[in-house]
Amino acid sequence: MNAPMTRIPMAFPAPLAPYAAKAPETRGRLHDEPESATRTPFQRDRDRVIHSVAFRRLKHKTQVFIYHEGDHFRTRLTHSLEVAQISRSIARTLQLDEDLAECVALAHDLGHPPFGHTGEDVLKECMGGFGGFDHNAQTLRHLTKLERRHAAFDGLNLTWETLEGVVKHNGPLVGEGKEPLPAAIVEYAKSHDLWLGTHAGLEAQVAAIADDIAYNNHDVDDGLRAGLFSFEDARGLPLIGPALAHVEKSWPDAPREVQIAEAVSALIGEMVTDVVAETRARLAALKPQSADDIRHAGRQIVDFSEPMRVKLGGLRRFLHENMYRHYRINRARSQAKRMVRDLFGLFFAEPEILPDEWQNRLKGGDDARRARVVCDYIAGMTDRYAIREYERLFSVGPAL
Repeated sequence: MNAPMTRIPMAFPAPLAPYAAKAPETRGRLHDEPESATRTPFQRDRDRVIHSVAFRRLKHKTQVFIYHEGDHFRTRLTHSLEVAQISRSIARTLQLDEDLAECVALAHDLGHPPFGHTGEDVLKECMGGFGGFDHNAQTLRHLTKLERRHAAFDGLNLTWETLEGVVKHNGPLVGEGKEPLPAAIVEYAKSHDLWLGTHAGLEAQVAAIADDIAYNNHDVDDGLRAGLFSFEDARGLPLIGPALAHVEKSWPDAPREVQIAEAVSALIGEMVTDVVAETRARLAALKPQSADDIRHAGRQIVDFSEPMRVKLGGLRRFLHENMYRHYRINRARSQAKRMVRDLFGLFFAEPEILPDEWQNRLKGGDDARRARVVCDYIAGMTDRYAIREYERLFSVGPAL
């Protein structure tokens, strides 16, 4: 007779905190739609992001390395998935809406052009006289205009809370000392007020801090694996150094790549624990009773402790000098700058070589509209597609 099966207790989600976003109380969508019978509004938003064209393209958009430099380095897609996982963990612990936090995390990088921040810098330069370029604003543009999957409206028609979180996850956009708003946000704000002068809700703040946790740890991982700095260099760094020392003591015979993975995993856990403790302390002091209390708090609530911030500052300075400015990365950036700048100049001068769909968007427009259409086209490219377009248009041979 078989032994009785051991039953593992089910882990049911805790009730949401008073200051969490409440899906049944959403401020709704710009265009009214019947609600889903099987999903909350925030779950539906998340699913729309996952099924979007822009999300699929993240597979071949770079973080630090250009896509063809190795299959094991992070891309925007793998980074976004890692941010989403960390976001869900923190949101669950703080009794927030996990689906909203995950949705903002999955959407936060949709507006990045090819070649990461290098591509963004060049598009800012090219768009200097035409309303500028900002990857967060471009994300909003994708979500509200460029994605075309619905007959009744452009964009994905996401909830107010998701759009607010995507646009403001790093803090308020208007107020004293703030830079002028990007054109895409100005345009959208005319029809949909996202409270640009307040902080975002906690779920979006969680996604923002999860982004920091993910890229700092995984840039260390990728930098070590790529040989941009040595294991010995890393031993002397704040945060990752003590983690490596503990791993080497605990598993001295483990392969180097396993030791790196163990150290990065432990460090992510340490940073998540720090964020949860600091956030709980700030919530206890603020005593918010609603999500809007968070928005009007006048400061970020989800954050690292000051000691963790100091250590992170040291780690970031090392990565900036020894990874992001490494000559191999600089060479790739130099290539990327030329490609994006040349593509923009050519498409702006000869818009008739754009694909038909994009030429149709130019009709009846002036130079500013032409520049924005060209910018949208290039910003939507993957690294791989941008390289192929450049080769087709600037090499000698068939351009088809």
